[in-house]
Amino acid sequence: MPRRRRLSAVVVLAAVILCGVLADLVRPAPAAAHDATTTAHAEVTGTGANVRVVLDLEYDLLMKSAWLYAEAYEAKERAEQLRQLTLNRDAVTDYVTRRFAVAYDGKPCAPTTAGDADVRLRGKTAFAVLTFAYACQGEAGGAHAISSALFPDAESFVHSTKTMVRYDIDGETSSAVLDARNPTLRISERPASHQVGEFFLLGAEHLAFGPDHVLFLLALLIGARRLRDVVVTASAFTVAHSITFLLAAMGVVDVPGEIVEPVIAASIIVVAVANLLGREEDRLGKWRLPIVFAFGLIHGLGFAGALDIKASGSWQLLLSLLSFNVGIEVTQLVIIALLFPLLVLLRRTSAARWAVAVMSVPIVAVSLYWFFDRIPLPL
Repeated sequence: MPRRRRLSAVVVLAAVILCGVLADLVRPAPAAAHDATTTAHAEVTGTGANVRVVLDLEYDLLMKSAWLYAEAYEAKERAEQLRQLTLNRDAVTDYVTRRFAVAYDGKPCAPTTAGDADVRLRGKTAFAVLTFAYACQGEAGGAHAISSALFPDAESFVHSTKTMVRYDIDGETSSAVLDARNPTLRISERPASHQVGEFFLLGAEHLAFGPDHVLFLLALLIGARRLRDVVVTASAFTVAHSITFLLAAMGVVDVPGEIVEPVIAASIIVVAVANLLGREEDRLGKWRLPIVFAFGLIHGLGFAGALDIKASGSWQLLLSLLSFNVGIEVTQLVIIALLFPLLVLLRRTSAARWAVAVMSVPIVAVSLYWFFDRIPLPL
């Protein structure tokens, strides 16, 4: 019996630590920006040597990196942000063109601004939209290279910046992920295996470091009592989010993030509350699969928003989409393999009944915060 009590204490302690770690993940980011990360977005197009580049860069980070005053990077209203981009056009252009480069047959292309800057929201974050024309010298039939060193760790504002590149040049249409380890994309030298690896890792990172999806998965595992329940539930979630992920990423379905993000938070609340209210039997009963499938459809829209590939009919991008999705699935299976045995041990202890509450209450509290925080409020 003492041994059984020790096992109970160890397992419960592990569950409490797990919830503490998850709660820590969802705390608002501190003021020190080096504790945060960002993703830059680049769309590169062209029919010859010259190319056009449209960059989406997080507004406040851009203004800080260009070494502008607080008046510029603390601007919150869109009109003021546009005014600051116009006033500081030279400084912003200088920063971006030193950090983002295009070459043609090994020779640098000359960038010039093309049109006025714009600002648009990605979720609740303002991004500056900058357009550049790159004049490239060389004979027809050459190959381009795209390089990004935007928002490097050395600037101390952020860490682990990635640049998502969508391109339609040199007769190829695809996408790539640039980071500090792989800062340059050479169009003619990029094997398909690189594309698979990049987007597999991106999908894995998105699930592993996306606390809302992890909490949803944990809430489902808490309510699943048998391995069969886990397999069926995970399969329903996978099929559902794969459907909407592919449709949304290909531009067939378009649901605003202002709707998707609060519903994702609501999905976690529903499943976690069901765990709290339930008894020994399956806490969602016959509604488990329909609920999981429905919420899986919503989560798929969230995955697609993170990938930011929306090109209707561009099936050349299918390899990137599938690789990203496989990365999500593999990471999901790893999380299940790590957590479900712990939960099985927990159910064999005398603390099983209240341990469910210990794990579910923080999930409900955090998800409620997300839900209200993500609801767009009129200004």
